[in-house]
Amino acid sequence: MRVVIAEDSVLLREGLIRLLTDRGLEVVAGVGDGEALIRTVHELAKDEALPDVVVADVRMPPTHTDEGVRACVALRGSFPELGVLVLSQHVEQQYAAELLAGSTRGVGYLLKDRVAEVREFVDAVVRVAGGGTALDPEVVQQLLSRSRKGDVLAGLTPREREVLALMAEGRTNAAVAKQLVVSHGAVEKHVSNIFLKLGLAQSPEDHRRVLAVLTYLNS
Repeated sequence: MRVVIAEDSVLLREGLIRLLTDRGLEVVAGVGDGEALIRTVHELAKDEALPDVVVADVRMPPTHTDEGVRACVALRGSFPELGVLVLSQHVEQQYAAELLAGSTRGVGYLLKDRVAEVREFVDAVVRVAGGGTALDPEVVQQLLSRSRKGDVLAGLTPREREVLALMAEGRTNAAVAKQLVVSHGAVEKHVSNIFLKLGLAQSPEDHRRVLAVLTYLNS
């Protein structure tokens, strides 16, 4: 698995490189700003060595505002198959929503505190590289707080909202069942009800789970 790290703090960047390398991932580049990130990924792509995932800070030089997330959005436009995992000191609702506005396949948004939980962080990197989703629970909670009364999720029960929130974190049905201490069958029933209430009919052309998460995040 090939990884590019984008972080302006040399200490944190080297720490991330060491952490991922020690666990068998190949870090092919480490850069300190958004422009360098875009340039590096394009150069790797020219050599037919596109990385599997980019791990980037939201805020990087020169303005330390949104260079990191904007670089990730631009790279996703050029390379839709590229996984991007954004790290942030605090939840930036606008940036999270912008990152998730397109396809949620291979997208992650974690708070930097999550890096301290090494196993969870590495799992998130691997999941995003494989096309999955990794959203910090705090990010999901704050995005949910933007929902208005009478929105499209109004018909969901509190339990169904809990299930959908965990789905948005990238959890499988088995993981949801474990988190909520319910049976796998109960989770499947909740998921089916969510699809029904959101009007997501089964189709070979659509991934209902992804569409449900998008509906949840955009509501």
